[in-house]
Amino acid sequence: MTFDYICDGDEIYRRSFAIIREESDLSRFTPEQQTIAVRMIHAAGQTDLAGDIDMSAGVVSAARSALEAGKPIFTDVTMVATGVTRKRLPADNRVECLLKDPRIVERVRQLGTTRSAAAVDLWDLDGSVVAIGNAPTALYHLLNKLEDPAVPRPAAIVGIPVGFVGAAESKRDLAAVAGDLGVEYITVHGRRGGSAITCAALNALATSKEIL
Repeated sequence: MTFDYICDGDEIYRRSFAIIREESDLSRFTPEQQTIAVRMIHAAGQTDLAGDIDMSAGVVSAARSALEAGKPIFTDVTMVATGVTRKRLPADNRVECLLKDPRIVERVRQLGTTRSAAAVDLWDLDGSVVAIGNAPTALYHLLNKLEDPAVPRPAAIVGIPVGFVGAAESKRDLAAVAGDLGVEYITVHGRRGGSAITCAALNALATSKEIL
């Protein structure tokens, strides 16, 4: 038996995105936000994800401007860093996960927290794009740091940790305080999230071209 299937990658993307737009309610998003949401839904394989996606009004333009200016991306886990499609990045931007930095061990001991949270203290937040796709502790530690008005603001936070302990709560709190903290954000409310959806959001933010 020989199976007949679509082989062209771009055509697979085109058909997939068309199905998502047909089956998902994207009406509350602006056209530029829709391109982000479509890729996130594509990564999840669940069209009902649209109802849980939350974006601040200026996040797309803020993130794209930062990346076009050469600002780095900082991630909480290697899976997110690895999933960024480098050819989509507009300025050959650095994508860094600092979990293996030798300073982490002592920082973990001092803070009594996870490696992902401790690594946040090593990020150059000023105008950067932050992507947290795994660890609620990292997102909470970042939010606590940003309570200090002297701490530089990232251009955008893609905060989509996954899990059963702290994930839904950290994302709810991100959305609640982002305006007061002066940061733009993307999140997915509830327990769903993870590296794949976070990477999809980053890759969509990197360029306005839907297929590249």
